[in-house]
Amino acid sequence: MSLYEDAVLTLKGYEGGDGEQRALRNVYLEHLAAHPDGMYKPCQAGHVTGSALVVDPSRGRVLLTLHRKLGMWLQMGGHCEPGDATLEAAALREAVEESGIGSGLALLPGGPVRLDRHPIPAPCNWHLDVQYAALAPDGVEAEISDESLDLRWFPYAEVGAVADASVVRLVEATLARL
Repeated sequence: MSLYEDAVLTLKGYEGGDGEQRALRNVYLEHLAAHPDGMYKPCQAGHVTGSALVVDPSRGRVLLTLHRKLGMWLQMGGHCEPGDATLEAAALREAVEESGIGSGLALLPGGPVRLDRHPIPAPCNWHLDVQYAALAPDGVEAEISDESLDLRWFPYAEVGAVADASVVRLVEATLARL
């Protein structure tokens, strides 16, 4: 099965939390039907990305990265690559790369937690982000990557003070799933 086929199956199986999420799922599926190259960065009409919010439930905190290009606190994530077999694999790869947590990081069961479509600068127009949650092992140390300006653990209650509404909604959906 190709990454494209996996994405279509994943999205068809995504039930989302509300009507807005189900409508967004349909936008993603329509985009992929119209753009067979819609999984990868060269697709200028937009492309699917995979991200993961790294969570430490035992300490009530999440790991956010200060994105080098955007200057915003975000979850780990990025572009799908040809070697990614599944959307889950892409999200987990990005989480491992950007968090520096080399072992023990595992995606929360149940598939994607949320979908988030956001505009990006030209030449592309949209990121169609499929968002997962990743559980950090107890006592793990994170290590900053070259893609970040900073990497920091934040208590759940403090995320709204440092991150935008999309990250807050991801934290809320993740906590509901936990």
